[in-house]
Amino acid sequence: MAILLETSRAPAGEDGNPALESLEFGVAKRVKRVAIVFSGGPAPAANAVIAAVTTSFLEVGIEVLGIFHGYTNLQDYDPVSHPMVALEHFRSLAPADIRGIRNTRGIIIGTARVNPGAPIVTPSDLFNPEKTERLARIHHALADLGVDALISIGGDDTLKTANYLYQYQLHHVAQENRVRIVHLPKTIDNDYRGIDFTFGFFTAVDVMAKELLNLRADCIATSSYFMVETMGRKAGWLSYGVAIAGEASMVVSTEDVQGDLAIEEARVDPVTGEKTVELRLSITALVDRIVDLMLERERRDQYYGTVVLAEGLAELLPQNASAGLPRDEHGHIRLAAFDLAKLACDRVQARYEERTGRRKKVRHIQLGYESRCAPPHAFDVMLASQLGIGAYRALIEEQLDGHMVSVSGQLDLHYIEFSKLINAKTLRTDVRLIPSGSDFHRLARFLEAQSGRFHAWSPGQRFEPESEKPSE
Repeated sequence: MAILLETSRAPAGEDGNPALESLEFGVAKRVKRVAIVFSGGPAPAANAVIAAVTTSFLEVGIEVLGIFHGYTNLQDYDPVSHPMVALEHFRSLAPADIRGIRNTRGIIIGTARVNPGAPIVTPSDLFNPEKTERLARIHHALADLGVDALISIGGDDTLKTANYLYQYQLHHVAQENRVRIVHLPKTIDNDYRGIDFTFGFFTAVDVMAKELLNLRADCIATSSYFMVETMGRKAGWLSYGVAIAGEASMVVSTEDVQGDLAIEEARVDPVTGEKTVELRLSITALVDRIVDLMLERERRDQYYGTVVLAEGLAELLPQNASAGLPRDEHGHIRLAAFDLAKLACDRVQARYEERTGRRKKVRHIQLGYESRCAPPHAFDVMLASQLGIGAYRALIEEQLDGHMVSVSGQLDLHYIEFSKLINAKTLRTDVRLIPSGSDFHRLARFLEAQSGRFHAWSPGQRFEPESEKPSE
């Protein structure tokens, strides 16, 4: 059994390179080379975290490899038929590569959504050579590259992959041959457990809120409504943030599917066969709630508005409405291919006319992609930079393995074991939802009631022609 050093910082070797690994047989394995893998969707400040990681390791003489396009080439590695080729599949990063990039758009090493752990469903699958083949290839590739530690950057699916690789090595790789792993949380959805805010979130909110304000001005001028679908697959942090900052008339997210917005639906787990009853979104109730809002605002002489809908509501549609929709490498519905805003728009427009006998101009739009590579907000740059430095401190100063880097308070660093973030039975991550009735949740509810403009006069309601559909 390996014995971890007790000191807060590992002793330096003759070349000044601090030791990383535990002591085994009296010999300390030192980190000489690390690799960075960025996986999943882009997020503002991605280059800030890459720059911080690279700078911190280069400063003490540790080489940093930037792996291109996530796990794409690592998972297909073969030393003969598919080797890892320098400058084609990875790059040894130099100070010049990361100088002045903290505030730049994009991801200098690229990203991808490949899922090396797709065949793994239960813990027992980690002992199945066929299901762990791609994990074995990743380890083989990193070992052949001489990588001592891997810095994983990505969302909850990437954390899941990092844990798969960590668990695979615990069971199948000798201690002295393991590649240490730390994970840095990234998602504009801000739905990570173990950290209050993830880098990219504030930039995404800012970009989409400004677009929402433009749409709101359009609605005021044309006496109309916009159904605005925002990113946010599992939780409502992003849609709520956009609605609050963008002065929306209403926001609805996955956390709101309860009470009259929910219907019960029986479901059978395709893997375990377990039967459960789940809450699903009632489209009829959602449409009526939006029309109720429109009618209430008319009583206040407010004939316009914007309604923000989290894209994740599509995953809560009844099974007969979501069957056959395309899915990504992680089994999620490709939400961009399912236009929830258009569905709501068409039904709200029809329901409004049914209830009032009048036509109303209602339009729809999807927001999200334009925010993922926007120039990063200053806070996101600071947060990403601290997480990047945290990767160095976790591996070198704290000698950790299988941990996620986190911050709290005034960007104070913390390190959380994968086992505290991953469900041991399902090997899945638990999403951090907005607690119903929390102060943040109540903030949005309060501001919804204050979203109208109160002037001494207004142009009043614009009536749409009855003989033709409202023009786009």
